[in-house]
Amino acid sequence: MVAAPLVAFVTTHILYLNFYKLDYGLNMKVCMAMGVAQLLIWGIWAGITSHPSRWKVWLFVVWGSLVVFLEILDFPPYKGFVDAHALWHAVSIPLTYFCWSFVQDDAEFRTSTLLKKI
Repeated sequence: MVAAPLVAFVTTHILYLNFYKLDYGLNMKVCMAMGVAQLLIWGIWAGITSHPSRWKVWLFVVWGSLVVFLEILDFPPYKGFVDAHALWHAVSIPLTYFCWSFVQDDAEFRTSTLLKKI
């Protein structure tokens, strides 16, 4: 129910950018809105669930929210080396670890829950 409209929206957005008008500002707004929506959905889920690894989701949501500010601020290169976008990439690296760690924990939790039902 949720996936089809999202896929349709993203596909339409990509087609619009590629074949009609490549608008960087619009793309940035759409990407930010989708990112904020994703963080809100994960935050709500982490708030209402009793999943044993929900702290990893909270860490991901809080860290991800703070990292967004680096993308929004977009300061020029400091001493010609590191700008906001490069720093955003560097600070985002640990997020992949926490996300994948949660995926592994969730798979173990779901598997053990299903095996207990048998």
